Amino acid sequence: MADQLSAQDWIDQGIKALVRSGFTALKAEPLAKAMGVSRGSFYWHFKDIDAFHAAILARWREVAAEQIIANVEAASKHEDPLPVLLRRTFGGRPVLEVAVRSWALHDPVARAALQALDRRRLNYVADLFERSGLAPDIARARAQIFYWAFLGFALADKPLPKARQDAVLEELIRMALR
Repeated sequence: MADQLSAQDWIDQGIKALVRSGFTALKAEPLAKAMGVSRGSFYWHFKDIDAFHAAILARWREVAAEQIIANVEAASKHEDPLPVLLRRTFGGRPVLEVAVRSWALHDPVARAALQALDRRRLNYVADLFERSGLAPDIARARAQIFYWAFLGFALADKPLPKARQDAVLEELIRMALR
């Protein structure tokens, strides 16, 4: 099995470790042990731990922004993209979001990746509001407000009960479409 591991297997294991144990778990030895392989397998795929961290952050950007945006754009051919985006982003528990934000508090590379992702998301949401007919300055302000709402949701200690979360989501959608 060890010779069949791919870089993606390591990245997937790293993301699980990040969510479960935090950024300090993103080291070759504990990950190799958890996967039942030698550290050599890790270094076959990654030059060093920094390259591995960069790969995890790139995967996070893909999952946390690019895939969501692509899905919203595909769905928006049939329905308004703002509700699609809001349902997607407020529909689950963003545990990876919390883990990366915690990592970014301690690591300048993770912080830079987080800041770039925040800008990407914010620009995309502002663009959606502009496409809905809002003036650019109003679209940007509204995007910021909605993004702050998302961050509050993501970083909240306890999720709302399902019925309450659904009611809040419907109110956000109503506000977005005004």
